[in-house]
Amino acid sequence: MGRSRRTIPEELLLLALDPATGTTAQPQSLDLGLAGAQLVELALAGRIAPDGDRIAVVVPRPTGDPTLDSALELLRRRGAPVRAVHWIGGPRLGLRQTYLSHLERRGMVHAVEGQMCGVLPTTRYQATETAISREIRARLDNAIRTGVPPDPRTAALAALAHAVGLGKHLYPGNEGRSSRSRLRDLIRHDPMGGLVAHAVMDVQNGAATPPRRGGATAVRPAHGPRTAEPAAGPGHHVPGQPHRSTMARAAAH
Repeated sequence: MGRSRRTIPEELLLLALDPATGTTAQPQSLDLGLAGAQLVELALAGRIAPDGDRIAVVVPRPTGDPTLDSALELLRRRGAPVRAVHWIGGPRLGLRQTYLSHLERRGMVHAVEGQMCGVLPTTRYQATETAISREIRARLDNAIRTGVPPDPRTAALAALAHAVGLGKHLYPGNEGRSSRSRLRDLIRHDPMGGLVAHAVMDVQNGAATPPRRGGATAVRPAHGPRTAEPAAGPGHHVPGQPHRSTMARAAAH
């Protein structure tokens, strides 16, 4: 896989980046979406394939992308297909920052250091090539507007954008309601993207409990359609927010 092509994790992150604030929308669920986007990218590269609700490695050959290859190697070491919901729900420390650094090295964003209240350091990210972000957004807009089935990459990106709750960021207010509904409907156009998107939403809804050694497994709640709600719980550093260690030091004085 050449590095000239943008990966789905990178495109998802660019979609989530707010140009006005330099921060990412939906920071907690976005981390889950990036882990899911890696699975879709590996599937498009022919390295993994869905096996029911599980992910199986079919070609363990590296892609040439270090972050994707790290995920591929972890999947290979599992030895057996892993449930998508368990993979996405696992720890992904620093994944968002890793992709922000990728985008910065490629010249698509630049970091802006600052301070909050004149004391706490913050880092915000501004897009340097807005044409790229516009092109990504235009692909989604076109699929929503025309109703024509999009290519697998765009369909998967749409599915993940819905799953992490970016619909309200991309198409806000009452006027964006129909677009948000159509964004959700694009899930059906890519089986892998749909599998991963539903897994992301299941994790947010608390259905990612790992199986016990005794054989018990988590059962998907038998309620109505899944909705993309923000994930709860502690996360790691959010771009544009104070570093937690610095906040602790400031509170100690």
